[in-house]
Formats: sequence, C-alpha cells, structure tokens
Amino acid sequence: MRPDPPDTPDRPDPPVRPDTAEPVSAPQVGVVVIGYNDRAHLADAVRSALAQGPAVAEVVAVDDCSTDGSAELLDRLAADEPRLRVVRRRENSGGCGSPRNTGIDAVTTPYVMFLDSDDVLPSGAVDALLTAAVEAHAEVASGLCVRRELPSGREQPWQAPLYTAHTTLARPTQRPHLVHDTLCVNKLYRTDFLREHGIRFPEGRFLYEDIVFTARVLAAGPRMALVPDLVYVWHVRRSAERLSLSLDRDHIDNWHARVEACAQAYDILLSAGQKELARAARAKFLDHEVRMYVRELGLRDAHYQRAWWAHTREYLTHYEAPDWELNPTAAGRVLARVVLESPEPRDLPRLRELAARPARLLPPYARTPDGVPVWSADLPQVTLAPYLTGPVAALPLAVDAALRPRARASLLGLRLHELYGRVAEAGPREVDVEWVSRDDERTRGRTTVPLAPLGTDGWSAKLTVDLAALGAGTWDLRLTVRFADGTQREVTAHALAGAGRLRRRAVPSARHGVLLVQPYATHSGALAVRVATGVRGVAQVLRSRLRRLLR
Repeated sequence: MRPDPPDTPDRPDPPVRPDTAEPVSAPQVGVVVIGYNDRAHLADAVRSALAQGPAVAEVVAVDDCSTDGSAELLDRLAADEPRLRVVRRRENSGGCGSPRNTGIDAVTTPYVMFLDSDDVLPSGAVDALLTAAVEAHAEVASGLCVRRELPSGREQPWQAPLYTAHTTLARPTQRPHLVHDTLCVNKLYRTDFLREHGIRFPEGRFLYEDIVFTARVLAAGPRMALVPDLVYVWHVRRSAERLSLSLDRDHIDNWHARVEACAQAYDILLSAGQKELARAARAKFLDHEVRMYVRELGLRDAHYQRAWWAHTREYLTHYEAPDWELNPTAAGRVLARVVLESPEPRDLPRLRELAARPARLLPPYARTPDGVPVWSADLPQVTLAPYLTGPVAALPLAVDAALRPRARASLLGLRLHELYGRVAEAGPREVDVEWVSRDDERTRGRTTVPLAPLGTDGWSAKLTVDLAALGAGTWDLRLTVRFADGTQREVTAHALAGAGRLRRRAVPSARHGVLLVQPYATHSGALAVRVATGVRGVAQVLRSRLRRLLR
C-alpha cells in the first residue's frame, strides 16, 4: 500500500528571530537516561547518547536509587565526560515516570529526549530529529523505532506507516494514527513546550506512563515533524530474569494498569477538545490492546481469564456508538463485541485466531434466519455484516495447514475456507508459500501452487517441503492468496492439531544425516516449525529438553 502523501501545513510557520536562531549543529539537546538496577546495560545507553555528537549538550542520567552499583558506574563515566550529569533520586519511584520528570526539571537545553537504560540511540538519531524540528519550527519531532529481540537480533519496526517520508504536521489531527505511537523515546521535544503546558509523566509506580504522556503531548496540539530515519533501538529481552514492565503481562494487575492508562489518555484528549484523536485512541484500544491480550488469553488460568473478561466488559460499556463505527471490519471490533455481549469467557481458540496478525476467522460461519452473518448461532447480536461489503484484501481469511515430516519429501497441506461467499466471489486461484526465519527474516522455499476447489466451502493445495534446505532454526509459514480479480491477501495459516500432526519427529537426511522436526502452533495459533540438523543439533535439543524436565 502506498504511503500517505506528506501533509502540508495549514497555518503559517512561526517567525524565527535571527538573533536567537541556532545552527542545527549547535549543542541544543539534552538526553535524559533513566535507570534502576540495570548496571549491565547502562553504560551502553549513556555512551550511545554521548556518541550522537556536538548537538548533544548534556546527558542527564537519573538513577532511581539503584542498589547494584549503577550510581558508582555513572560517577566513573561522568569523571571522564563533562557533558554527563548524574542525578540521584532519594527514593525509588517504582516506575519510569518520576525519573523522567526529574530529568525534565534538570535539563538546561532547548530540546530534550528520553532514553531507557537498556536501550540505545543509533548513530545520527539526534541530528535527524533536531534538523527536522528546527527546519519545521516544530515543538515535537518523531522518528522510526525498531524493537530488537535479544539475543537473536531480530528487528521489528514500530508503527512504521507513520514514518515513510519527511512530513510536517501543523497539528496532530492531520494524522490521527499518531495515537498508536505511544512511545516517548523516539521523539525530540522542545523543553519550553513541555514546561509551558505542564506536560509530565504520571508519578510513582504507574505502568504504561508513555500512553498518558503521549496523550498530554497530542492534546496540546503541537506542530510536529516526522522523519523516516531510525532514531531509537528498543531492546526486548524476554529471557531476562526481570522482565520490563511492558512485557510482564502474566498478572491481571498489568491489564488493569493498561486499561487505566488508555482510559486516562481518552479523557485527556476529549477534555482538550481533541474529539477526533480521542475516538482514534478508543479505536486503538480495540485494535492493539484487546488484540494483543486476547492472543495470550488462552495461556492464562481460568481465574485470570474471568477477571480479564469482566474488567474488559466493564470498560467497553463506556464506549458510545461512534466509537464502534470507525473501521467496522477490523478484528478488534468483533473481539470486543463478543466480550461485551458474553457474561463469561467463551470461544477462546476462535478469538485467538481472530486476534492474530493478520486475522483469521475460523468456522463456523453462522447466519441469522434472514441471512445476516453473525459470530455464532447462540450470539446473533454480534453481527459480521460489514464483511459482506468490505474489501477482499481486508477479510480475515482462514487457512488451515498441516505439515507431515517425511524422510524423502515432507508434505504441506493447505485449506482455504469460504467466508460468506466473498472468497468464491473473488475467485481464489493460487497461493504463494514461503518460510521465514524467526532469527533473521531470511526466506526459503518460496513457491506458488494452484488452489483446487474442495467441496462447496473451500479450496485446497498440497506441496512438498525440503526441510533440509531450510536448515536449523525456527521458521514461520507465510502465505499470499491470489485471486482472479487481481487482488491478493497475505495470511498466516492456522496450525491443525490432533492425529499426531504437531509431534516432534526425527527423519533421515542425505544432507545432514538426520533432522529433528517439530511442527507447532505459535501463541497466535499459526503454523511454524523448528528444525535441528545433524547429530550434534539433535543432541543439543534433547539435552535442553532433559534439563527442562529435570527442573
């Protein structure tokens, strides 16, 4: 899909007095680095800020009462770097908001940005943001962030559609999707803008403080500059002993905190008269928060599921009719409607599939007596009528997949389901198949196979898979269904379980001697496969399995 054309300002640029104009290269930026008991990563974060060059006038490191030697490490770094100032808080805040507020109070520069102790600023980040802010006379400049999974190094861009081109926005309402980028760390702010509007983070142990802070920024209606440059690397360490606050979602308190942050963001925007952004924030709650937690709901115990369901239902009762009308075919709308209309948790496997990215709506495809598509026969109030008119490329098509590892040629079977006649109407012709490495995004085995009719409600395809050519690692199955009318739809496949379909198997291999193959369903229900090659690789997997069993 083509990116939106750059927005043009609809109000004149503010005047710049020659006697106060600074060259972009002048030291104008203060970087606030916050940390608590993160000595192992803190130095890398601070050095990445100092390495940005002369535009960075100061780095303010705020230590939130660490007990692991972080403060002493900062003192040693500051002894050799005059631009580094260390600020120690007297009491641990329990969150990220208070130390960032301490940093806002401490900086002496025209611009400020934020950096967490376990992340880094890539080379050129400050120059890119500062240049954009100065040239556009913007109070806020924002750029691309990537989530880097460690230790694999796999990177996922964050809200990439916002950052496809250099763009100047006279006000945030020109791009309502800005409410989806709730990060504070990929942005540069005019310090006096934050202070004049009293924009601060929630104090104390407040999870998801970024959501509230970003709402306060957008509510003030700043002039904004967006850049396509990479300006922040967000490190995601899922195997760490102490998970980051945003990753620690096992307890229901985390969901309560997330809902509270989103509710505050909506209230802030609405109170400021930003009705369009407020509606977009409510839509984002359905499209992002609800979908993310529903994907994981089946992994939780029954107590968590009931508590999550009840709390979500209560919050959704505050939604008004216009809140549901924005993008009615989006999966989040259907998920939320099922929750709202059901007193108890239900249909969790089917909801998980619909919450996947891209969404998959599994059968049964029920209708009311007068032919209106609905979620199920016993929940007819959840209508799926928008799917009758929505574009085929946006439909939550369901494809089942089963992989049978064999010695000579492993067999992959696919089945595309009908969806209220819309699939047949578009005329499915073929499907592109490829395997994508979980580690580095490289692809293998790309091929195209025809789709053959399967009865009256589906289409099927079969192909062989050379698992030895894939090599060691974890591989995700990616599909693109192509239709007779020229449209296409990228999908992931629902992993069929039962009948030993997801059983680990050892198969002989001419290339590697032996392969250990494990087809499995991901957290969102999609088919993936783990492959270990050779006797050494198989032995390593078995040893790891034995260690887990012994624990």
